[in-house]
Amino acid sequence: MGHDHAHHHGHHHHDHAPKLDHINKAFIWGIILNSAFVVIEAAVGFLQGSLSLLTDAGHNLSDVASLALALLAFKLTKVSSNQRYTYGYKRSTIIVSLLNAVILLAAIAIIAYEAIIRFMHPHPLEGGTIAWVALVGIGINAFTAYLFVKDKDKDLNIKGAYMHMAVDALVSLGVVISGVIIYFTHWYVIDSIVSLIIVVVIIAGTWSLLTHSIRLEMDGVPVDIDLDKIKQELLKAKGIVDVHHIHVWALSTTENALTAHLVISPDDMPKFDAIKHDLRHRLEHMEITHCTFEPELSTEDCKQVICK
Repeated sequence: MGHDHAHHHGHHHHDHAPKLDHINKAFIWGIILNSAFVVIEAAVGFLQGSLSLLTDAGHNLSDVASLALALLAFKLTKVSSNQRYTYGYKRSTIIVSLLNAVILLAAIAIIAYEAIIRFMHPHPLEGGTIAWVALVGIGINAFTAYLFVKDKDKDLNIKGAYMHMAVDALVSLGVVISGVIIYFTHWYVIDSIVSLIIVVVIIAGTWSLLTHSIRLEMDGVPVDIDLDKIKQELLKAKGIVDVHHIHVWALSTTENALTAHLVISPDDMPKFDAIKHDLRHRLEHMEITHCTFEPELSTEDCKQVICK
């Protein structure tokens, strides 16, 4: 088994894990730029009493947190496994994306409450200042989103970071528009309205992050993986009579694992190594990086009661 595993790792022809140094830089730039912007935006928001700026700052702050957590999770995936954590700390990426979603939703609740109270008592605001600050926000968020564009489909946390940034750019645009409207019409209640729109946007974006992370946390089959397709693919391999007990789960936000019982005809049993190698190869193309197979002869009955 050890030999086979070493051999299998020899030809990792397409590495699905995102390139770390590139990602590192993207995260670090994102964290620095967004932190600076949060400080400016929150300060102006407090001074002006603008809720939409504060909402946006809160939103950006949650981005900084999510970027920092995702970066930490990435560092942890590189820590090798040990006696106690046989998979290393890869799972932390999943916990982080879950935490991230929960933090965001909590922040939103507070802001929504504040916005609703504001409806009764709109504050006079400086529309021009609001618009300028939010304009800077669009630039920063768009730039940070651009840093993640290349790797966004390879990992749930990068996708999370990318989504946050892209949504933030839109949100800042909303704040710019509200600033402009306030500047010309002194219709101050628009500040609360924009704030609530932002809340809805965030909930919509965070919901899928929350449900996906919970699914992975519960060892569910990752969203982009189709069990039936995998079974079909395994059955195509030479020598495989039947496949059962297929389990697929996520080791981290980038890596998936599979275990399965393979029913093999007695004649093909000596070729089990080759069969295994073929299957691993097929599964790599289906985004599964760790496989464990248990062979059974087609002449014996599977003793486990839960056989399907």
